[in-house]
Amino acid sequence: MISVADLLIDNRIPGNYFAIDAYVRSDLELGLLENRRGNRLLAMPETLIQAIYSGLDKETGQATGLVLFNCGRWWGKNFYARFCEEIAEYYKTAVSDMAMVEFIQCLQQCWIVHGWGKIELDQTHQHLGFLLVNTWNSPFAAHAPKGNRPVCHLDAGIFSAFFSQLSNRELHCVQTDCESLGASCNRFILGLPDRLRPVESWVQDGLSHDEMMQRLAQS
Repeated sequence: MISVADLLIDNRIPGNYFAIDAYVRSDLELGLLENRRGNRLLAMPETLIQAIYSGLDKETGQATGLVLFNCGRWWGKNFYARFCEEIAEYYKTAVSDMAMVEFIQCLQQCWIVHGWGKIELDQTHQHLGFLLVNTWNSPFAAHAPKGNRPVCHLDAGIFSAFFSQLSNRELHCVQTDCESLGASCNRFILGLPDRLRPVESWVQDGLSHDEMMQRLAQS
């Protein structure tokens, strides 16, 4: 509950920090995009995303997924640091002290305002030691070359680093389903590296997400 005493000291009640109309600011004359803290934002056109995939495929071949995953991990560490700084500065509380529902809402709004689509955390398998992450309308799934395997390697790297920092444990992330393959959403499994090692081979074998979760539950 908001106390009257607090309002007398600070008459601003924090709203949605990542609201699009407040978070993204543009300067048409200079051609710049910034967030509400003045940090630069980058708009990635479809052709750039397509060029990243095609360029890496030409230069690294089958290692494209690993390269993108490692890029995602590097970026995810920085993303986590900036996310925590912005949240702490605006809401006057550390991410570690936030209620889970508040943290999830902030992450969801952050994902949307940066143009990465929609994100949802599924904790139904938490008792098994796994966190599931589902995303929709991923720009990477939409513009990556079509194949027979999931393509959101960058996202997987981001989730691996972000939640490793959040939990203070080294976590790995494997994508098990992808919109580029006709799935309703992109599905990722987060867990300890040793426990997720067989999942990568199951993805290559073409097992469905549900089949993989059943095997993980049995193991």
